[in-house]
Amino acid sequence: WAIANSFESMLPGDVKARKEKAEHTQQTINSHLTERKLSERVLPYSDKQFKKAAIEWLVSTDQPIQALEYPKFKEMIDVASRATNGVKI
Repeated sequence: WAIANSFESMLPGDVKARKEKAEHTQQTINSHLTERKLSERVLPYSDKQFKKAAIEWLVSTDQPIQALEYPKFKEMIDVASRATNGVKI
């Protein structure tokens, strides 16, 4: 009858046994965890990737091929090449 009706004994020995069992039950760590925002992943540099990006930039902005030879463009690329964690514009 006790099991069928979910009866919980309140006898001192039973209460003590339930408390001890609860203390020995491992707690979950969910309350201790915090969600972190993922940082933007920056791909490592490669000449192939740079060439592809430069060509796509030339085409999409309708730049002349000589734009890659402009001194200010080269200076910009030189500055960006020293970045350790990518470049954000």
